[in-house]
Amino acid sequence: MVDLLLAQSAFPEAMSQGVLAHYLFVSAAMFTLGLVGFLTRRNLIIMFLCTEMMFQAAGLALVAFSRYHLNYDGQTFVIFVLTVAAAEAALALALVVFLFRKRDSLSAEAWSELKG
Repeated sequence: MVDLLLAQSAFPEAMSQGVLAHYLFVSAAMFTLGLVGFLTRRNLIIMFLCTEMMFQAAGLALVAFSRYHLNYDGQTFVIFVLTVAAAEAALALALVVFLFRKRDSLSAEAWSELKG
């Protein structure tokens, strides 16, 4: 009973600006790595994974700001972003499998001449 009271005795304390800065630095580094990987690689799977890394970096920043301001708006938004990212992942992987079966290549340059 005492342990239960100790665990629930205090409201979460506000995050300091230094801790927030660390989270935002990690988020910016992840987003930058994802952007550089997306722009420099020509493999469709690597490009897809770099896009997912950028989504995760944005989610990390939203959760950090949400915790800093002691509200749940950012965390709720991240759940919706992850739902959209999961749907995008399913569609992108299906498209990659289809493209690989058509040309036996995952290079984005091999698909640059596609016409509608």
